[in-house]
Amino acid sequence: MNILEECLAHAALALRPDTRLTVSEWSDAHRFLSQTASGEPGPWRTERTPYLKEIMDCLSPSSPVERVVFMKGAQIGGTEAGNNWIGYVIHHVPGPMLAVQPTVEMAKRWSKQRIASLIDSTPVLRERIKEARSRDSGNTVQSKEFPGGILVMTGANSAVGLRSMPVRYLFLDEVDAYDFDVDGEGDPVGLATQRTITFANRKIFLVSTPTIQGFSRIEIEYEKSDKRRFWVPCPECGEYQVLIEARLQWEKGKPETALYYCAHCGGGIQSHKKRWMNGQGEWRAEEPGAGKAAGFHLSGLYSPWLTWQQIAERKIAARDDAAMKVYVNTIEARTWTESGEAPEWQRLYDRREDYRPCTVPAEGLFLTAGVDVQDNRLELEIVAWGRERESWSVDYRVLQGRPSDKDVWNALDAVLEESFTHDSGARLSIVKIAIDTGGHYTSQVYDWVRGKQGDRVLAIKGVHGLGAAIGLPSPADVTTQGKRKRRGLLIWPVGSSFCKSELYGWLRKDRPTDEMIEQGERFPLGFCHFPKYPEEYFKQLTAERLVTKKDPRGFPRREWHKMYERNEVLDCRVYARAAAAAYGIDRFSDAIWDRLEEALGQKKQVPTQELNKTSSLPPARRVIRSSYL
Repeated sequence: MNILEECLAHAALALRPDTRLTVSEWSDAHRFLSQTASGEPGPWRTERTPYLKEIMDCLSPSSPVERVVFMKGAQIGGTEAGNNWIGYVIHHVPGPMLAVQPTVEMAKRWSKQRIASLIDSTPVLRERIKEARSRDSGNTVQSKEFPGGILVMTGANSAVGLRSMPVRYLFLDEVDAYDFDVDGEGDPVGLATQRTITFANRKIFLVSTPTIQGFSRIEIEYEKSDKRRFWVPCPECGEYQVLIEARLQWEKGKPETALYYCAHCGGGIQSHKKRWMNGQGEWRAEEPGAGKAAGFHLSGLYSPWLTWQQIAERKIAARDDAAMKVYVNTIEARTWTESGEAPEWQRLYDRREDYRPCTVPAEGLFLTAGVDVQDNRLELEIVAWGRERESWSVDYRVLQGRPSDKDVWNALDAVLEESFTHDSGARLSIVKIAIDTGGHYTSQVYDWVRGKQGDRVLAIKGVHGLGAAIGLPSPADVTTQGKRKRRGLLIWPVGSSFCKSELYGWLRKDRPTDEMIEQGERFPLGFCHFPKYPEEYFKQLTAERLVTKKDPRGFPRREWHKMYERNEVLDCRVYARAAAAAYGIDRFSDAIWDRLEEALGQKKQVPTQELNKTSSLPPARRVIRSSYL
């Protein structure tokens, strides 16, 4: 071969296109996980999460699938599959790409922590994207330019970012955390999808853990797809099945005994065999041929990073609705059904107990109160709280008088000065009282709260939204800090929807039988006890229902609606719960509860001057009970 022929041969070789890899093949060949972004640094191995192979390959140009939907549990690797796709696009099939996180801030954080690590640790990507040394380098926090394309990262809360440019590739991560409307311009998923309509060979990838039934975008998208489930064989009998949470069982209180029981032979499968099962698994579509959408559903049971014992521990720890919702969403990868149905008032009325109002049972360790302001009266409930958020209604009162008059506020002052007899003989005062500021007499409420010393009294205001707790820190911490100062007054936000859902979940719990109690069985978490109140109390306590409606733009919205003419009892109980949260009940350790019990055991009565306050109130300040209590 002469020199010319040799040159032509090398030129032909250089001009020959690369062998077209799939996304999973590219990941195995080029992806490297850094120590800062992964718990298992080193070369990417699809065999570690074999269920991701088909999902990633549907994102390859060789696949006819246009829309890929992944409804997943926790610690499955869905976001990493999307990151692999981003690397594949940059290196192998360049074009304009848009990646969307729930908010702009989350997009920036994801870019700095995950995408920067993806680029820096993968040589074939690092050489295609310039270093971020200047504003015109093509490498900024929210955009990465590369030969033949650009990656733009934005938040679902930015309409400007969603309509910035036409794109061939669209990655929508954690779509269930998106708002239903962004800047008044509509659904962010719809806005982003509109950016792809000019590309006949577009690819769209939607990933999310599901949230609330009827509001979950990922579930809606999955239902429109071919609905694939991952089938794995039993190590004993070889029969294929989909892993479901109900077949994971353990001895009571012993999560270390957890085994998965085969649906066919009934044999117990140990956790370490999950790796082999996943390696032999296969995706099967329930509705094959459903358009161009491939839908994948995978629970946390398949995760190689979660053992059967860890899953059992999470289930055991999920003792209230808020924690169980997280478990259902993240482990079972199912939507949570918000039960807006209040329990029947008659059932609560029938289970009333024999303790006397204005007395505190032995397990009640501190008192809070909630006050509702009406045009001609104040209504309030005093509640005792114990371990596991168990509660006892100590008294319900109505203080007659217009809030514009001083007498009714004097009567409320008298309540704050009272103490109540505990079963131990000690006397308990109210440690926190929460009063609503959202009525017609807001200025009078502000004036009364300003006149109180310390932080014993909370001025509160309702915050709408199913996800809002009190103080908005998390579903577990119902309130932690006040917001919105008004001339030196802290206003505490109360997530009324969250608290009503929580309360109704507690009210639906069954009382243990007398035999179970004698054997040491505790009341369930959040169980509510009531003395011999009349029917009206329970009708008001269960006065509301959670209903789904569509707003003027067609988006679903869940709202609480009164089904009974009065609901003051429900509001007072919600406010008393807010006060308990502000006191710290959601963060109490066993040691704190022990100290409260010890203090009650040592203190048989309060000082004489405090007893006098509760026994010799002037007639004008005496508490007036309502006609129905």
